Amino acid sequence: MPLGQREGDGKSESRYCGVETSFSDDMPDLLAFSLHGGFDFIVPPLMDPSYRPSLMDTGSNGSGPLPFAGSDLVLSPSQWSGHVVGKISPWIDLDSEDEVLRKDSEITLKQEIAWASHLSLQACVLPAPKGVICANYARCVNQILQNLNHMQLWLRIPLEKPDDDGIENPDFMYGGQVDSWEIWNSFRLLCEHHSLLAVALDVLSSLPSMNSLGRWFGEPVRVSILNTNSFLTNAQGYPCLSKRHQRLLTGFFNHSVQVVISGEATHDFASRNVQLGVNNDEDHSEGTQEHSLRAYLDYVGYLYQRLEPIPEQERIEIGYRDYLQSPLQPLMDNLEAQTYETFEKDTSKYVQYQRAVSKALLDRVPDEKASSVTTVLMVVGAGRGPLVRASLQSAEETGRKLRVYAVEKNPNAVVTLHSLVKLEGWEKIVTIISSDMRCWEAPEKADILVSELLGSFGDNELSPECLDGAQRFLKQDGISIPSSYTSFIQPVTASKIYNDILTHKDLLHFETAYVVKLHRVARLAPNQPVFTFTHPEYSSERSNQRYKKLRFELPGDTGSALIHGFAGYFDATLYKDVHLGIEPSTATPNMFSWFPIFFPLRKPICVQPGTPLDIHLWRCCGSSKVWYEWCITSPVASPIHNSNGRSYWVGL
Repeated sequence: MPLGQREGDGKSESRYCGVETSFSDDMPDLLAFSLHGGFDFIVPPLMDPSYRPSLMDTGSNGSGPLPFAGSDLVLSPSQWSGHVVGKISPWIDLDSEDEVLRKDSEITLKQEIAWASHLSLQACVLPAPKGVICANYARCVNQILQNLNHMQLWLRIPLEKPDDDGIENPDFMYGGQVDSWEIWNSFRLLCEHHSLLAVALDVLSSLPSMNSLGRWFGEPVRVSILNTNSFLTNAQGYPCLSKRHQRLLTGFFNHSVQVVISGEATHDFASRNVQLGVNNDEDHSEGTQEHSLRAYLDYVGYLYQRLEPIPEQERIEIGYRDYLQSPLQPLMDNLEAQTYETFEKDTSKYVQYQRAVSKALLDRVPDEKASSVTTVLMVVGAGRGPLVRASLQSAEETGRKLRVYAVEKNPNAVVTLHSLVKLEGWEKIVTIISSDMRCWEAPEKADILVSELLGSFGDNELSPECLDGAQRFLKQDGISIPSSYTSFIQPVTASKIYNDILTHKDLLHFETAYVVKLHRVARLAPNQPVFTFTHPEYSSERSNQRYKKLRFELPGDTGSALIHGFAGYFDATLYKDVHLGIEPSTATPNMFSWFPIFFPLRKPICVQPGTPLDIHLWRCCGSSKVWYEWCITSPVASPIHNSNGRSYWVGL
């Protein structure tokens, strides 16, 4: 039975908990016992541990049956695929100096995975590499991956704890100890980032720093193997986990990582129970024997049920997590009704706009002139009218008189605007202008210019170019809402996103900036500001081209990390102290109009501890398009991405 029900996240794989078992000749009994004990799946060895190809009778010329446990008929196909994750023999060592062991290991690995694939298992757990050099192991796994269609291979990696004081890096050493992330990184690079290769993390009794652990949230971790030795004992003699282990497990739950309980019961309450496995003298199916690891399972379930409920907005966005979308082209393309409707539901955004307009009206018109002065407000890029409505509500709230021009280039949205004005009785207040704001000649100057032209990176939907064209009909002392906006970036590990781009097998997709609801990512350093635009901008040297070099340094206790690209955000000042944005530290609560932007790297960059990461970003402007170029110059030089806007650009 799953660990619990989390509202809005019922499909999360982290609800299911498995148990690692020893080898058994009676797979149906083993499975029934484990399922009756509350576990959702088992992780058993697929082959008798005593099997070695070199010890087999050579007289059979290889035609003899392999000594697997029973046959595929002992369980139904749905049981194999839904309740069994295979475990490859842990003795294999494909990088051994012993040639016989090495050959036996390769034969066994291929036999077991072929059998697992025949059984239609969803995944197999590969044993951890025996050393830091695992090239032959990776080569064999990579060969196997080329012929797999669906089954995942989970490489077992122990969460080794590096020392935090003193940083050295010879041969994957960190602080004088092996950094297990380095072993994983080497293995996946040798396997060319194959999408079916993932991680099974062995969670030990001691853990690295939280910064070091944070790297794994951007990696394809499918399961955390929680050994009973990692548990503490509470006052009642039952198992519990340290605060650090609890935080780690909570993070795994939130990233759909499943838990597998491994080891023997080590707590006093369980001393009367049998060892993990099958006791053929007992009738397990009738439930006469409690599973020796049930208390560990119950504790993991308790932690799962303690999770904070997923906020309503997060539940809506679950389907968009790590899903790549091309940014909007609002100048080139007319938005569809469904797109307008989605954005119009974002009440948090329009509450902020209404606050900004109200403050601007109060500053613009003193109380004694409220009944005699009419403020001219222009909404440029009015869409289907949400900013018009917010502005008129601000006028009503502040008791100010308003005359509104709603400028919109999309003729389809203009139809809706006319209908809205008639429906609301705004004919004497609102004038609708069907025109591109850059071409319209206004009959009078505006006191306030309001727009919602911002993109995920602030300027990426060409707000600077549009507002530069519109500010000519703003009074010299007029107010622009927004008045400024700044973009931010930070380096991230994002294996899933990188692998999704990799499937396209072309340059274009690696040189495109995507809008994406980031989820399975590791944010490796605090974000830094990139480009700032201010409106109105009356400088004679005004240019919307920008260039920025940024230096990031990963926290010293993080260890090495692989950079797949940069996450981008924005923060906008609408008016005075009224802000709007998605920059994580100042993000507007419950706002969903913008997801972060992601700038990928064609080839991920590995950053060692203490080594700075230098990022260069350009905003380039041509006669008909605007585009970004980006690269890394330290610790190694990358190609300049998207040169001359060859792959990704925004049309003017």
